[in-house]
Amino acid sequence: MTVQDLYPTRAGRQPVLMYRNDDPVTFGTEEDGLLDAETLNNYAENGFTNVDQLLSPEELPTYQNELNRLLVDEALDGDDRVVREKDSNEVRSIFEIHKISEIFNQIITDERVAGRARQILGSDVYIHQSRVNYKPGFRGNPFYWHSDFETWHAEDGMPRMRALSVSIALTDNRSYNGGLMIMPGSHKTFVSCVGETPEEYYRHSLREQDIGTPDETSLAVLAEKHGIEVFSSDAGSATIFDCNCMHGSNGNITPFPRSNLFVVFNSVENTCVEPFSANKPRPPFVASRDFTPVTPR
Repeated sequence: MTVQDLYPTRAGRQPVLMYRNDDPVTFGTEEDGLLDAETLNNYAENGFTNVDQLLSPEELPTYQNELNRLLVDEALDGDDRVVREKDSNEVRSIFEIHKISEIFNQIITDERVAGRARQILGSDVYIHQSRVNYKPGFRGNPFYWHSDFETWHAEDGMPRMRALSVSIALTDNRSYNGGLMIMPGSHKTFVSCVGETPEEYYRHSLREQDIGTPDETSLAVLAEKHGIEVFSSDAGSATIFDCNCMHGSNGNITPFPRSNLFVVFNSVENTCVEPFSANKPRPPFVASRDFTPVTPR
């Protein structure tokens, strides 16, 4: 079955700013879950919402201990799911974390997380990607500006903008240690990128992305229109944001690490097809092809 490419990218010689098609941002109502109508409306307008204390103070040490345990887990030595910084060899990310760690799987599939995703996306959801991101003190590298959807569409074959990310802070996230930056409202504009996708590009892009990143002129236009919000939040909080939000984070030269649990939920009504701008899909540990819905718990 041929699926129309509504968001062409990595094909032309010039980047293009295009309005989001008729893809809604929110699908559910306040009767469907934990988010009230005002929060849902603000999410639709800005592209994100924050949960001040998703993890209780009593729960938090369990997840922090698991975060630290994984860093020294010999069973993960040489595992492709472990991505290291290009210059320091420090662990940057561990992917498919919901399969590696039952502790992290429990919170990812909890109604506080998956339930909010179902409410916003208006359907059952599956885990498109999960990982922990480590941004160690002194040596944590930046994540350059990008829209996740551009990559998921181009390289994974995600047809429409009916997905979201949940980032759970496992350490304090501050403006000075590489906290998340988002351009509020930028999710309403799709930025096509230039440059063809190289073979097995994920091996490079998970450490440092250049193909699939927006050009400086487009970023300047979006920043001028929407501004930039820098998130400062305590450990245990969470940020939920739309798949097309323009976001990034600075490097971390402070002594204070910034580590987050990160999960992507996609609607089961928006499952991936063949990539729109790559020769083959990325490996399942980066972009799942298992569309089994998350079971409510």
